[in-house]
Amino acid sequence: MSEFLIYFQIGLKHVLDIHSYDHVLFLIALSVPFSFNDWKRILLLVTVFTLGHTTALFLSVFGIISVKVNVVELLIPITILITALYNLFTAGKTSKNGSVNIVFIITLFFGIIHGLGFSNYFKTILGGSPSSKLLPMAEFALGIEAAQIVVVIVVLILSYIVQTVFRFSKRDWTLVMSAFIIGVVLPMILESEIWKR
Repeated sequence: MSEFLIYFQIGLKHVLDIHSYDHVLFLIALSVPFSFNDWKRILLLVTVFTLGHTTALFLSVFGIISVKVNVVELLIPITILITALYNLFTAGKTSKNGSVNIVFIITLFFGIIHGLGFSNYFKTILGGSPSSKLLPMAEFALGIEAAQIVVVIVVLILSYIVQTVFRFSKRDWTLVMSAFIIGVVLPMILESEIWKR
C-alpha cells in the first residue's frame, strides 16, 4: 500500500507542481469553456488526456518511442497555445458532435506529448525491467487523474463564481482566460532551448 501511495503522490505532484505549471495551464485551457452541466464531457476529456499521458510513458519505458527532450519541451507549450487558440475561435459557439470528437482525438495526442515530457524522469526513478514498471505506471496514472480532477473542479468553481457573482458571460470568461493563457505560454515557446542553437 505504501508503494501505491509513493507513485500516486508522484502523479499528484507532477500535475500540481507550482514550478512546472504547464500541466495546470493545459488543464485550465481544456476546461475553461465548460460548466458543471458538462461534467461528464470534461471528465472524459481529462481521462483521455491521462490515457495519452500513460501511453507515452508505456511506449517510452519499453523503448518503442524516444523523442529529444528539447523538442518535447517546445511541443508542450505549443499544445497549450493551440488549445487556448481553439477556445478563442469557438467561444460562445455551440459544440457539435463532430467537433467534440476532434477535441477528444487532439486531447489524446496532446496527452501523449505531455507524457513524453515526463518519460525520461519517470524512467530514472524506476529501476528494474520494463515489465516491473507497469504497476507503478498505473499508480502514477491514478495520481495524475486525481490531480487533474482537482484542477478541473477548481476551474469549474471559479467559472461558476465569475459567471454568477461577477456576471461574466461564459463566452467572455473563456476569451479572457484563453487570452491570459496565450500571454503566459508564448514566452515559454519563444524562450525554448530549441531556438538557441
